[in-house]
Amino acid sequence: MSHADSAPADSAPADATPHDSAPHDSAPHDSAPHAALSPRPETLAVHPPHVEITGSRPLGVPLHQGHVFAFDSADALATAFTSGDAFLYSRLGNPTVRTLEDAVARLEGGATALSFASGMGAVNAVLLGLLSSGDHVIAQSCVYGGTYAVLTDLAARWGVDVTYVSGTDPDEVRAALRPTTRLLYLETIANPTTRVSDLPALAAVAAEAGVPVAVDNTFASPLLCRPLDHGADIVVHSATKYLAGHADVLGGVAVFKDPEQYARVRHHAVEQGASTDPFAAWLTLRGMQTLSLRMERQCASAADLAARLAAHPAVEAVRHPALASHPDREIAARLLPRGGGGVVSVDLAGGREAGRVFVEAVRLASLSVSLGDVKTLVMHPASTSHHQLDAAALAAAGIGPGTVRISVGIEHVEDLWEDLEQALAKAA
Repeated sequence: MSHADSAPADSAPADATPHDSAPHDSAPHDSAPHAALSPRPETLAVHPPHVEITGSRPLGVPLHQGHVFAFDSADALATAFTSGDAFLYSRLGNPTVRTLEDAVARLEGGATALSFASGMGAVNAVLLGLLSSGDHVIAQSCVYGGTYAVLTDLAARWGVDVTYVSGTDPDEVRAALRPTTRLLYLETIANPTTRVSDLPALAAVAAEAGVPVAVDNTFASPLLCRPLDHGADIVVHSATKYLAGHADVLGGVAVFKDPEQYARVRHHAVEQGASTDPFAAWLTLRGMQTLSLRMERQCASAADLAARLAAHPAVEAVRHPALASHPDREIAARLLPRGGGGVVSVDLAGGREAGRVFVEAVRLASLSVSLGDVKTLVMHPASTSHHQLDAAALAAAGIGPGTVRISVGIEHVEDLWEDLEQALAKAA
């Protein structure tokens, strides 16, 4: 497809199903331009009739799997390339994908959103869409390893300077500001340390300097925190995690407060080609229907397990925002009143070897690199999700050789504790 194909197609479809009261529930509708002809069987097989729904509406979100849309006139197609009044090619927009974007934007309280083939697709689109050579970024030191890798690559190849900060001290951000600072990048709940950013205080400092704030809200989800309400300008999600929630989707979403920033990022995003597959969008929408139920259960179980783990002799330290011992407990109480999330970070007393034994010893939980699933997952960040960080960067991020991340699922908490307890006994 040529570069001309990447013109916007942003508005809602003009042919959205009306909630009318036509006498027939559905009727075949042949929209082919040569419907009056009498095609032969070979042609009929290629051109099935389209069913136009009238008098009712689907209870579930329709799946528009087709990637290309037809028009009745050359002028209408030409206009679609520039007006954004119709869908024409799924890389540029699709009704099912648009439904996901609108749903997440509404959950986050944003003006609009873009959906991507993965969470890293969303992260890359935001960074590449907003930054240029010579720009400066202030980022939280304990960001996801993939994000750290992108920032490192931008520094090496584009000359984008990056200053890392704790994410809790406004004066630290103020001191890091430069005339070339173009972005402050944070995580609501940091991966995997569960540190909680003081979003209102840090965003206020950035706003004074006219610097936009992007926040990865994957660990919290919109059910626990809406960063846009606390001064952020852009929110990024790996929809693979809590939004979808069932280990069957790969996707990402970026939500924007400012339509101009959305347009700027979208201009680059459609050329990068990391667009969401409609079926992945449909699965994510289906998963989101149980988001509140899953998050309530996962937050409660994670807090319960964190308290038990903190008392275990094989455990050196436990980090979960609901614990009174958490370094950001006060911030978490303000930003996460509904729960501290479903992830628990544990430092094992036996170091790296204890971490290896533990993640291999679990039986109910699974050794996996993802999180936010209905099943409980464990992993060793230093050797997996954050392998891009050297020893100094790992230490700065608060990730030790014996750190283990536990993403708590929706299983019965007593079954989970029995599994973790037997694995700890082997790792001790």
